[in-house]
Amino acid sequence: MRTADFLSLTSSSLVAHRTRSLLTALGIAVGIGAVVLLTSIGQGLQQFVLAQFTQFGTTIVAVNPGKATTAGTSAGVFGTERPLTIEDAVALEQLPYARAVVPFVQGNAAVEYGSLSRRTTIYGAGPAMPEAFRMAVAIGRFLPEDDPTAPRAFAVLGSRMRSELFQDENPLGRLVTIAGSRFRVIGVMESKGTVLGFDLDDTVYIPAARAMSLFNVDGLIEIDVMYEEETSVETVVEGIRRVLTARHGRNDVTITTQQQMLDVLGGVLDVLTFAVAAIGGVSLLVGAIGIVTIMTIAVNERTNEIGLLRALGARQGQVLSLFLGEAIVLAAVGGLAGLALGTGLGQLLHLAVPALPVRPSLFYVVLAESIAVTIGLLAGVLPARRAARLDPVEALRTE
Repeated sequence: MRTADFLSLTSSSLVAHRTRSLLTALGIAVGIGAVVLLTSIGQGLQQFVLAQFTQFGTTIVAVNPGKATTAGTSAGVFGTERPLTIEDAVALEQLPYARAVVPFVQGNAAVEYGSLSRRTTIYGAGPAMPEAFRMAVAIGRFLPEDDPTAPRAFAVLGSRMRSELFQDENPLGRLVTIAGSRFRVIGVMESKGTVLGFDLDDTVYIPAARAMSLFNVDGLIEIDVMYEEETSVETVVEGIRRVLTARHGRNDVTITTQQQMLDVLGGVLDVLTFAVAAIGGVSLLVGAIGIVTIMTIAVNERTNEIGLLRALGARQGQVLSLFLGEAIVLAAVGGLAGLALGTGLGQLLHLAVPALPVRPSLFYVVLAESIAVTIGLLAGVLPARRAARLDPVEALRTE
């Protein structure tokens, strides 16, 4: 059978049963469209989260109390190890490659000014926080270089906190009450927005030692070390470990590099993307069942045609190829339609909800179309083999 004859027979059969062909291709299109749309959202979320995570820079190492027993888990969080102290942060500042060291305490408290009160997140930090985390002060200044163990009661407001408590009034020099203690406002931060679920505008920054006293804790939850770019991260980690081991008498801290954080986060997001792709794959399974059903019906309806082809000299392999070709064409056309459908819906969804990141992945697009063609091939095998094995004499006798 010549290639031209093969293509003519395949296309004529599909056109002759256009409604059936359209419905079959539509089943595949819906499945592929679901895969493309869901993976586009998954990839978009992955890129969005990673961008949020790295906006503070990539030369930061986090030190947490307690030796990690499992990935990302520090036993010291539960108070079983020696806590990190302000003095530990001061000691780390002496490392030659440390550009900025930020002691960190976090809590929640009511902030009051006059008759207004707002409960929010309070961050205890050090004066180097704006440099380490690429933050900027809108008016006034950030926390000054005081005695880190006995700093003055100063507070710096997030932009939203300023507008909620002071509206159009200048907050500089005003006294606010935080959890019963009075702090003088010396600055307001520029808007930073929400980062990984934390609203950095609806917050107040106070000295770390003051926060420890305010929340009645005896240690820091973290010390962040920003290091010089030309220094290797291995050197930084070894230096931090050496200093704190000397101070604590043993290695009882968890040191996490930015790359380790990104690797863990990326792995979680990859699993999430794969999971949503698998959900879309259920629709592809339904499409495959549709192709099997349609092709089986086609074999039953075209028994006479098969018998005639065999009587005219068509071999079993040629009949097999004919029906497999029809199944693959249906799946491929449905796959292309699904790619257009998924991509189009993704863009419409992004236009309707601009905050939702949608980023089509070339890998998943190619994978989805390859799966569509493979489904057509596999789903068409059984009906095609049945057609190829029909006895030509018996097939011609069938009404």
